[in-house]
Amino acid sequence: MRKATLALAGLWAVLCLTSPASADTSEDRFQAAGYFRVMARPDLQGGDSRLGFWNLYGRLLNEGPWATLELRLALLKEDPQAKEVWTRVHAKIEGGSVTTADVGNGSLDNFRLTQLYVQAGNILLEDVTWQIGTLESYFGDLGLYDFRPSTIFSDTVGVSARYRRGPLELLGGFGDAGFSLRGQQYSTVLSAGGTGRIRLGKHVELGAGGQYYMEPKVEGNRFAPYYTPGVDYEEFLRGEVAQRYLEDNPGMEDLFPRPVATSSTSYKLVSYLGFGGFGPLAWNNLFASLSKVHPENFTTEEFMGRSYSIYSTQLTDERYRFDIGSEAQLQLLPERLDLVVAAWWGYYVDKDNSIAASDNNRTIMSTVARMQLYLTPTTHLLAETSIASEKSENGNAFRAHVDSVFESTGGVFDNRGLEFGDLDTRKTWQGKFGWVLNPLGFGIYSRPSLRVLYGVQHSNQNNAFGNNFVDSLDDSNIFPNKEQHWHHLVALEAEAWF
Repeated sequence: MRKATLALAGLWAVLCLTSPASADTSEDRFQAAGYFRVMARPDLQGGDSRLGFWNLYGRLLNEGPWATLELRLALLKEDPQAKEVWTRVHAKIEGGSVTTADVGNGSLDNFRLTQLYVQAGNILLEDVTWQIGTLESYFGDLGLYDFRPSTIFSDTVGVSARYRRGPLELLGGFGDAGFSLRGQQYSTVLSAGGTGRIRLGKHVELGAGGQYYMEPKVEGNRFAPYYTPGVDYEEFLRGEVAQRYLEDNPGMEDLFPRPVATSSTSYKLVSYLGFGGFGPLAWNNLFASLSKVHPENFTTEEFMGRSYSIYSTQLTDERYRFDIGSEAQLQLLPERLDLVVAAWWGYYVDKDNSIAASDNNRTIMSTVARMQLYLTPTTHLLAETSIASEKSENGNAFRAHVDSVFESTGGVFDNRGLEFGDLDTRKTWQGKFGWVLNPLGFGIYSRPSLRVLYGVQHSNQNNAFGNNFVDSLDDSNIFPNKEQHWHHLVALEAEAWF
């Protein structure tokens, strides 16, 4: 805690006090902006104060506290009318904990320095902005879901160049994504990619791009890509590779198959179409992304007092994800009634896994609609509804009832089973209603926003919200579960950009 506090204080001091002799000393050379949300949501049904599991049902009442602080220091101020050299430093600190509002209790251990970079413009090339440090870039987001399908370089630190002139914008960059993808098991993952966007007048924008990853073969580096030969996928899922090997080869622990060095690749392709300004349609964002997920590294199994590393590059290198999402902002009655409608469809497939229910083999579908009625410029009524379906493509992944373990073909009490319950599809509906106070006036996305909301959810899965219920049906369980398909919350919330 003390280290985190000192680190944040040091960063603030650097950004505030840096003052080169050649820099402009006017007050506006330093800027701070940010975002926060904080809420109280008493949950009288044993939940974790969120209406459902995640943002597929809309971000409202499904997200916890969050705070973001963005700091920017202009070392040489930018003049858009001149082609002079300019440079600035940017930092972003964010995290998901506020004191007394969540289990983190506001600890700075829950915050991270998520962006830190230097930008410089008109060096070597006019209308080009160079960036060194973190490189995250995206075309836009689906506000109702708090989801950015078009993001690239969110995991990369390196260098990029962005060219802007007239309606055209081009971005290219490269760097290393190894720390983001591997963490403490760091291995270099080279990353390169770019995007292009063109604005066709005031009503249409088009964009596309992609990112490619390559983790090179490095023999001798235990965190580099390897695979263990001869591994059966089902035994890998069960964590029984070492056990089966020693059952077939007793006394040959020292001859367990050695890993073979290899390389890993992955990619992400993104596209974007924005249009609006036609009748009641203020703007519509349409995004699509196709990803090949980067392979995993290794897992560890314990058997007969020894540890065995199972290297899994070739067992996790065929996972693909396709997402498409759209959000339309409509002014049905100007300064009286606004509507935002969003939809999200995702198809995730793991070609290595054809036998077990998994988040990597599923189809998701969702639509969310939020309407805001303006009683006065600052007092509004909000109503939102959503419906979503999550289908497991490899068998049952959900439980419809408390005793569904007895209904499934492979529930948790069948330790040979690869399913979880008696449902292959979770269907969820949510509704949210309440008062909104927006001091800055009209707009669904006007902030700050003070809200008093009631939320209700129905799901065909039992207890389909975060909770600490005990699932065991053992007679010795002193916390017997109960069946609940409805979930209710009342919330007091504040959200602001500044």
